[in-house]
Amino acid sequence: MTTSYAGTKAEVNGLPAEVTDEERMRALIETVSSYITHYHGGAVEMVDYDGSRLQVRLLGACEGCELAPVTLHGWVEGTVKQFFPDLERVESIE
Repeated sequence: MTTSYAGTKAEVNGLPAEVTDEERMRALIETVSSYITHYHGGAVEMVDYDGSRLQVRLLGACEGCELAPVTLHGWVEGTVKQFFPDLERVESIE
């Protein structure tokens, strides 16, 4: 993964900057999910992305975990905002 610099789109998972933002977001969420699965036994999947709001579903060990908000905002949102700094909100849905 690389980060975005001064208005340029960063490459995510080997995807060129020419792919859609939704494709870039989906690839990024898949990468984050693989780390969550490896370290915690949970997972995250993208449900919807409209350019300003990202909706995800926490799965596996994350379901019902009292630390799920930390995973959502600390790990998922923190990582995503490095690549999509204009993102306003990250929400978890059931």
